[in-house]
Amino acid sequence: MTPEKKVRYYEHCYINPACIRYISKTRLIGEHCIMHKVLKDILELAEKRAALAQPAPRVETRDFISCIKKAKRDGRIPLIAEVKPASPTSVNRAVTGAEAALIAKEMERGGAAAISVLTEPHFFRGSLENLESVRNAVKLPVLRKDFIVSELQVLETRADLILLIARVLGEQLNDFVELSLSRGIEPLVEVHDEQELRAALATGARAIGINNRNLDTMEVDIATTERLAPKAKHRIVVSESGIGTPEDAVRMIRAGADALLVGNAIMKGDVYSNTRRFVRAQ
Repeated sequence: MTPEKKVRYYEHCYINPACIRYISKTRLIGEHCIMHKVLKDILELAEKRAALAQPAPRVETRDFISCIKKAKRDGRIPLIAEVKPASPTSVNRAVTGAEAALIAKEMERGGAAAISVLTEPHFFRGSLENLESVRNAVKLPVLRKDFIVSELQVLETRADLILLIARVLGEQLNDFVELSLSRGIEPLVEVHDEQELRAALATGARAIGINNRNLDTMEVDIATTERLAPKAKHRIVVSESGIGTPEDAVRMIRAGADALLVGNAIMKGDVYSNTRRFVRAQ
């Protein structure tokens, strides 16, 4: 591909400036790096939010890895149940901080191994208030799920885990992993393909999230976990997106996932009962 063609691609699609150099070294931009417009909008808003972030005191974190292992010993499917008010394609329910806490307590009662809380406010209707309320309400490890684009977002995070998306952070991924670890926060590094998985495995992250959603097209295929999980050796593998039934959950565990992250299928209906169904799936 000529430099001129690369320039034209930059003009017509969004690529996070933090990872342009990384992407241009490793991929054909026109074929593989056109981010879906929804993601473009989310990242632009994330950068604006990040500029306003304020560092917060560290919290005494809870051990996510131990909770996953305990769930396995107890015969439960290790489930990260997600307090998910909405997504770009659906709305589950409006959730205040107090309501988020009640939802999380039902997830904990249903047997979840950890809780995920969305803090992206525009497309997912999450908030840092929800994150704080949930963490104060439960004893489980709590994941901050957001689009992290700035170190300030890591420094403001009062949670036990933080989602770091390899596709978004590019060559800065390791720096964000190290910063998270220095704060006592477990990084969950999200990948979707072999190249991103290799980048994640080159960091000190102990947990790898396999996103079954393609960020170029927003299409979901849970076979992504089946393809990548066997290659993520010696790490805790979390299958994300598209897990809609207990049968899907069993399939992902058999594929090599150590844990599952489920949002919509738990939030739609009775949270306690839905959590319990996934945890006890066989």
